[in-house]
Amino acid sequence: MNRAIHILWPSFIIGGAGEVLFFTVFDPTELYLFGEPTSLSRLAVYSIGFFLCWAFAAASSAFTCFLQRTADEVNRCPLPPLQRPPGCPKREDPEACCEPVSGRR
Repeated sequence: MNRAIHILWPSFIIGGAGEVLFFTVFDPTELYLFGEPTSLSRLAVYSIGFFLCWAFAAASSAFTCFLQRTADEVNRCPLPPLQRPPGCPKREDPEACCEPVSGRR
């Protein structure tokens, strides 16, 4: 939940700022979609624009969080040694067990 808040709250702010900047330059009634004028109301275009900006900003923030993972978080095995499948090189190694990484949430 904490990571979701770290992703969604800043992207909400950026989504609002992106919408303000975009619709300062472009009038929603003059937008065309696939060569045809949009038949949506101004409020609908503003709403769709905000959610698109929010989605792009959230995707960017989520990708940043994904790239911040440490090598230990990426490589550790989530299963205890005896529950690992036969042939797993970490099955006999009790030190390869996943334990929470200290200092990270």
